Amino acid sequence: MQQVHHYFVGTKSINDYYNASMYEQEVMQLLQTLFATSPIQILSGGSMMYIDAVCNGIDDIPTVRDDIRNEMKRRYEEEGLESLCEDLRRLDPEHYEVVDRQNHRRVIHALEICYQTGKTYTSFRTQAKKQRPFQIIKIGLNRDRDELYQRINQRVDDMMAEGLLDEAKAMLPYREANALNTVGYKELFDYFDGRWPLAEAVERIKGNTRRYARKQLTWYKRDEQVTWFHPHQQQEILNLISHYE
Repeated sequence: MQQVHHYFVGTKSINDYYNASMYEQEVMQLLQTLFATSPIQILSGGSMMYIDAVCNGIDDIPTVRDDIRNEMKRRYEEEGLESLCEDLRRLDPEHYEVVDRQNHRRVIHALEICYQTGKTYTSFRTQAKKQRPFQIIKIGLNRDRDELYQRINQRVDDMMAEGLLDEAKAMLPYREANALNTVGYKELFDYFDGRWPLAEAVERIKGNTRRYARKQLTWYKRDEQVTWFHPHQQQEILNLISHYE
């Protein structure tokens, strides 16, 4: 980030409402300016829905009725997340495979749409692609599984050494914010609650990060437009981009 200017990083408060549709609109507006200075721009990241929103557009998902929302909230409080996940597996098995099943808000929202519309949540994310006024080259980076897992584990250790524990402690008053319902914070919040010791919390962060990486790969490997490389194949990546210039 010190070498290349990044956009949409550190621009929102954890209390700000934000979604993939808003991201799509802001990116498309920004690209009009950026393409005036350079014909190549790089969209980097691993958030599947947000990248799809820019590449393909995002569908208009219905606003959930209050009665549906209240019923899902009641079921979550009385039945727990595992029961709702099983319900989602039955109603929308495709989305069940890719959703973060530890994130109750995402599971609940998908179920809300299923029950309100009688359709799968997936069906609202697979409509006709929007035409973009630019060419998209999709490049996937992957490593051998052992190498990937080793790097994930080391990254978590580095984050802990650089102050993740203190950062999570400072965020405790805001723990209900959706932005903090993510791997890293959730496990440490449970540590502060006395649910498990710190060493176990760290191991759970590593395990849940590895699980999320597998979901990312599952999602993106279904996209036949992605060309896969090892991160060290820099020249091959440049050759692919040059081929389209």
